[in-house]
Amino acid sequence: MPASDGRRRAAALALAGALVVVAVALALLLPGRTAGPPSGAPSPSAVSPSARGGQTTTPSPGASVPVQVTDTPEAGETPVQPPVTVPPLTEPEPTDIPPQPPAPGTPPQPAPFPESLRGQDLTAIPAAGRVVALTFDAGANAAGLPKILSTLSAKGVTGTFFLTGNWVANNQAAVAQIAAAGHRVANHSMTHPGFTGLSNDQIAQQVRGAEQAILAAGADPRPLFRFPFGERDARTIAAVNSLGYVAVRWTVDTLGWKGTSGGISAQVVADRVRAGLQPGEIVLMHIGSNPDDGTTLDADALPQVIDNIRTAGYGFTTLDALLAR
Repeated sequence: MPASDGRRRAAALALAGALVVVAVALALLLPGRTAGPPSGAPSPSAVSPSARGGQTTTPSPGASVPVQVTDTPEAGETPVQPPVTVPPLTEPEPTDIPPQPPAPGTPPQPAPFPESLRGQDLTAIPAAGRVVALTFDAGANAAGLPKILSTLSAKGVTGTFFLTGNWVANNQAAVAQIAAAGHRVANHSMTHPGFTGLSNDQIAQQVRGAEQAILAAGADPRPLFRFPFGERDARTIAAVNSLGYVAVRWTVDTLGWKGTSGGISAQVVADRVRAGLQPGEIVLMHIGSNPDDGTTLDADALPQVIDNIRTAGYGFTTLDALLAR
């Protein structure tokens, strides 16, 4: 055989061998491969039975079986925990709650006073020693107030002022002035009526009305009360006590409110106080002027009144001395 023929035969055998290798490789790769939907599209067999109305399908031989994803982790895999719902934080209740102001229209709680004072309309301060309480009623006008406050300040004396609600409404600045000077403020009813002719409900309205007016003006009258005109009985005293007030009368009335038209002078005022002098004496004076002659005799006599009391060896107190018993 010629040499060229041998080379052609060897080349053909080599090519045939290569084709056999390729065919075998293809044979190994192609079995079990089927046409399927584009990547990302679900296979019909991947649809759950519930999605098909409960009908179960069996995949054909050679078809790929989709992997079912469940909530059960594989071995060694850290499970994914569902999100936890955290309840909102609640602030702890405070252990020390500051007192709240009463709702509008709610009367304040009654201020306490010694039980021994219940049922009385006091005419002196019991066991007070050699002291005198100067008290000033305000129900008409404030004509004598500037002179009274000036004298008390100059003499270094503190007094007790019984105010009506109506007077407070007309003299708001005066109430603040009295309180700022360190004087004691007390309740003298709302409109200054006689109390024995009032029902218990009307008494409550009078007392509470004045109380609210005085509180609104920046002072606190509790628990001291004086009956208008000094008119009282056992029922009205009990009614006032039930509202948290102790009733306070007086030892001596200066009668300065009568004015010169009533036969009184500043000297008469001073003499009446000195004549009634005793331990725990309560002196009744008035702020307003006489409606007929316009005089303010209590304000005029006050410097001499104070000097006479001190000359007799007495000092001064407010009606808060009643509450210290």
